[in-house]
Amino acid sequence: MNAMQLERIGEAVLLRMRAGKANAMGPAWLERMEALLDEALTARARALVITGYEGFFSAGLDLPTLDGLDDRAMGSFMSGFSRTMLRIFELPMPVVAAVNGHAIAGGCVLALQADVRIGAASDFRIGLNEVQLGIGLPAVVLEALRAQVPAASLLPIALEGRLFSPEEAVSVGLLHEVVPADRLEQRAVARAMELGALPGAAYASVKHGLRAPVAQRVRELAGQDAARWAETWSGEEARERRRRAIERLSRKK
Repeated sequence: MNAMQLERIGEAVLLRMRAGKANAMGPAWLERMEALLDEALTARARALVITGYEGFFSAGLDLPTLDGLDDRAMGSFMSGFSRTMLRIFELPMPVVAAVNGHAIAGGCVLALQADVRIGAASDFRIGLNEVQLGIGLPAVVLEALRAQVPAASLLPIALEGRLFSPEEAVSVGLLHEVVPADRLEQRAVARAMELGALPGAAYASVKHGLRAPVAQRVRELAGQDAARWAETWSGEEARERRRRAIERLSRKK
């Protein structure tokens, strides 16, 4: 199932991810996300809200699919992933992440690209657990993280790979606020419209000034970063930890 789609709500658009089990991110997910971003820009929306479905914002990369790729194909996918994340990070309009459920690894990365991150008061976890899987964090993740959370939060989020409850996520800066689950979309759209009501050209200019140095740093590191990340992905320890993670996923089906 890949029924990711846009819904117009006043001057904003809501992008609802419905891409198979847990909104896991693979090549088809990236392709559809790029198409929807094109649509949002063509529609001249003043703000964008991104959310998931049921208990998942996104559980991250589609490990069962990606684990079968050779190094070249995996490198190509990760380059595409970085480009899509940067595109969201640099969108000139306000972007609000309505984190409705689990936002793990790549799902947390996606949320970090937004201007505002609002979570549901429910039993889910958000965080970057890549180090626990033996996988490094690419520059698109590290640079966005540095820009979006306090320096003191980098140890538990990035180096320890902890997963946080919504309330804990506010304390470390992964989320800005938490609201009752049945009010999440309403609050996220309202916040998006608040930001979208600001003068668009001025908002885009200031946002560009804040984010362009971060994006430039990611692009400067692209070559060496890809090689360093690939070493961790292809390493024996990471392969074994991915194998165990995939087995756990299979048992949950």
